[in-house]
Amino acid sequence: MATVLLLRHGRTTANATGGLAGRQPVELDETGRSQAARVGERLRALPLAAVVTSPLIRCRQTLSIALPDVTPSVEDGLIECGYGDWEGRPLAELAKDPLWPVVQQHPSAVVFPNGEAMAEMSARAVAAIRSWDTRITEEHGPEAVWVACSHGDVIKAIAADALGLHLDQFQRIVADPASITAIRYTATRPFLVRLNETGDLGSVVPPKRVESDAAVGGGAGGGSV
Repeated sequence: MATVLLLRHGRTTANATGGLAGRQPVELDETGRSQAARVGERLRALPLAAVVTSPLIRCRQTLSIALPDVTPSVEDGLIECGYGDWEGRPLAELAKDPLWPVVQQHPSAVVFPNGEAMAEMSARAVAAIRSWDTRITEEHGPEAVWVACSHGDVIKAIAADALGLHLDQFQRIVADPASITAIRYTATRPFLVRLNETGDLGSVVPPKRVESDAAVGGGAGGGSV
C-alpha cells in the first residue's frame, strides 16, 4: 500500500496566544509561515502522488507555502474536531471546565457542547485516510507517497488507530505544528514509519505555559487548535 505523510498545519495566531481555534478561520502567524516553508523544502524532494487537505484555511495556507505548485484536493473528513461552544476560548479557561479531565483521560466518551464527539472525529478521519490511501495505491502503485494536511487531534487519532491504540490513549501522542507523521498501510496491519517528525529538537523542551502542556490535543506546539 501507499505511504501517507500526515502534515499538521504550521503555527497559527491561536496557537501563539493559547486559544482553541477549532473550525474558526484562524491563519498562520509568521512562525507558522516559516515552518511551512521549511517543511516544503523536505516535501518537494519527494515524488508525491497526491496532496489532500482539510478545508480549513490554516491547512490550505500551509500547503500553499510548502507546495506552491500543487493544487490539493479538499477532504472534509480531515477537518478539525468540532469543539462547539469551546471554540475561540482560551485553553487556560477551558482547563477549569469539568469536561476537561474527561477530554484528557477518557476522550472516547466526550461530546463537546453543541459540537462533535471525539469518537466521531476519529472514525471519519481514519475512514477518510484509509479511503484515499486505497485509491492512491490503486492509481499509483504500492510505492506511492502522498500528503494529507490536517490538525493535531485528527492526526493523533489516525496515528492511534495505526498503532492499535484505543482512542482513550491518543493523548499520549504528540503532533507539533508542521510535523510529519508517516503511516504505511498493508493488507494485514499499518506501520507507523515516522511520528511527529520536525527535524527540530527544540520541540522536545517542555513548554512553560500550562495550557499548551495539556491542550485539547496536548503537545509542545501550543495545543491542537
